[in-house]
Amino acid sequence: MADAHSLTRILTSIDGRGYGSYKQLTGNYDLGGCRLVVDHVQVDPYAPPSLMRLVVDRAAADLPEDLLTDRPGHVATTDFLARAVAHAADSIGEGVSIGAPQQEILERTSVAITADGIEARLAVQLPAAGRRIRGRAAQHLLTEALPRIADAALLHASLDAAALWAHVSLHRDQEALRAQLSERGLVAFVGDGAILPRRAGDSDLPLTQDAVPFRSPESLQVSFDLPSGRRVSGMGVSEGITVIVGGGYHGKSTVLRALERGVYAHREGDGREWVITRSDVAAIRAEDGRSVAGVDISPFISGLPSGTDTTRFSTTNASGSTSQAAALVEAVDAGASALLIDEDTSATNFMIRDDRMRRLIPAAHEPITPFVERIRPLHAERGVSTVLVAGGSGAFFDVADHVIALQEYMPRDVTAQARALAEPVTAQSGTVFGPPRPRVPAAGSLRPTGKTKPASARGPSTIRLGREQIDLGAVSQLVDAAQTTAIAHALDRLAELLERPGPDGAPRSLDAAIAALCARLEAEGLESLSPHRGHPGHLARPRPLEVHAAVNRYRGLRCQ
Repeated sequence: MADAHSLTRILTSIDGRGYGSYKQLTGNYDLGGCRLVVDHVQVDPYAPPSLMRLVVDRAAADLPEDLLTDRPGHVATTDFLARAVAHAADSIGEGVSIGAPQQEILERTSVAITADGIEARLAVQLPAAGRRIRGRAAQHLLTEALPRIADAALLHASLDAAALWAHVSLHRDQEALRAQLSERGLVAFVGDGAILPRRAGDSDLPLTQDAVPFRSPESLQVSFDLPSGRRVSGMGVSEGITVIVGGGYHGKSTVLRALERGVYAHREGDGREWVITRSDVAAIRAEDGRSVAGVDISPFISGLPSGTDTTRFSTTNASGSTSQAAALVEAVDAGASALLIDEDTSATNFMIRDDRMRRLIPAAHEPITPFVERIRPLHAERGVSTVLVAGGSGAFFDVADHVIALQEYMPRDVTAQARALAEPVTAQSGTVFGPPRPRVPAAGSLRPTGKTKPASARGPSTIRLGREQIDLGAVSQLVDAAQTTAIAHALDRLAELLERPGPDGAPRSLDAAIAALCARLEAEGLESLSPHRGHPGHLARPRPLEVHAAVNRYRGLRCQ
């Protein structure tokens, strides 16, 4: 292994040369207190940054082993270290990034804890003047600045030990509470004192001025005793059908948005630390113009004038109602235990159909059966709950188990009042929702003709696959660009899985392929998605539901 002097000699010798000479840096260097591994060097100053790893021996790092005895502890510890590295890198200001975590605590590849050491995976912009190497600046960056980052962020002695322990303890408690939701018959929990509003529409930081702390109605209050010894109380959102109502700007959608993000744990000070939602809950909405491939939307749409078969429906340009029906069926078939729906982002004709419209247009001439007529069979037959925001219609009072009203951001249980206004519902005969219908992608569906490059993320909401752009802008529970990057890699891994038959020798269904991929991640870790050895890039673990969502929005998808 070369040392810091060898690295300095290389940088001195290539100072002023063309940028490509930086390629000579690839390798391992002992910098004294840490080791620098240069895995990939950018080809020019305007290419994506170089990939490097800072490694500190496990003994030197001296992290307490009781932080790492379980998965929540491991995830929270690496998250804390990644934040420490990001803070140290920002203070140095040398073009070093670790893909800084935001408000959520996610499993990431940014920091790895192995038997040998603590490893920070960095993206480093190597200094240049135009396309010429600035060797002295690079020497300062690599031999002085990076070791300072390692000293400040990867050694337990340099960290705030109490803050690290609190971070891990909080995350363990959050995941322990999440694990109890199902057995308590709850979809979600909103803790008393939570600050749900965000600072601005384009900010995920908590509102700090005039924010109203959440307070549960007494009738809906539940409490949890957690591993740390703390006890938290707040509102339990029960299984079944919950309708959230209230006047405009009184906080209905704010609550629903918090429940959407509650599938992830949040850091201390976010305000949503104790908004905990089951990890398999899906937010759905209308999405005009999206593609649909082989989805059974017949519970909602059938008898089209064109004669199109809606049991295996495909289109490259779905309407609002069709797209929402497809999104619902896709989410349920992918394993969602509950749905989150806001009327503001829904297709009206998918949701309800009032009496005057029924009298004017008879049911025999309307191919759409509104969701209000399917919401109870969905729960009875498939066990899927719904939390729905409604501000313009009381139609869902007829089928609701619970109705919560928001008034000036404070929730009230108005179930009794809503039931007094409800009308009797005629029980439906027969089964509406059959078992999930597996979809088997046609051979080569995820291998576009002429595709030579791997799938790649283009920001947080777009993936490039071949010549197609997969638009994930409507997938609201995708919260980090590193998740999008992981999904892009997952599409390439799925293509490989789909080219091989399943254990029974038959072609794999989409569900089976994604399940096999998730099992691989459990066994081999998140970095197994990456095509790169050593430094896997900055990835954050997506949920299976978002992987399904990306595949379902790929316009090249064809099903047998």
